[in-house]
Amino acid sequence: VQLVESGGGLVQTGGSLRLACAHSGFIDDDYAVGWFRQAPGKDREGVSCIRNRDDYTYYRDSVKGRFTVSNNNAKNIVYLQMNNLKPDDTGTYFCGADIAPYPERLGSWCNLEMDAVEFWTQGTQVTVSS
Repeated sequence: VQLVESGGGLVQTGGSLRLACAHSGFIDDDYAVGWFRQAPGKDREGVSCIRNRDDYTYYRDSVKGRFTVSNNNAKNIVYLQMNNLKPDDTGTYFCGADIAPYPERLGSWCNLEMDAVEFWTQGTQVTVSS
């Protein structure tokens, strides 16, 4: 499995960015892709995740209503549209993927509680200035 992410950058508070994660190598459609972030001195945290087979999604509370994860099956790309960005959203954003958890476990998977995300990108920086 290979993941390649793009996007990121520097924006002012209230601005928008879109991240993209192109993936390849999964042998069937039963996988999940997620967006995770890590701020300096903090642990990596899940931001939003999506199951490929049914587009079931999960969002952490702090991004609900501002971020949208979407899945382009034809292109094998998962997007994270980030609107109304805040300084607290600053960090290195990673795309991660693995075999999909059951829908009711997607939140745990996304919050890295299951330790079941095997494939990762190198990360891209998102900086939101105040």
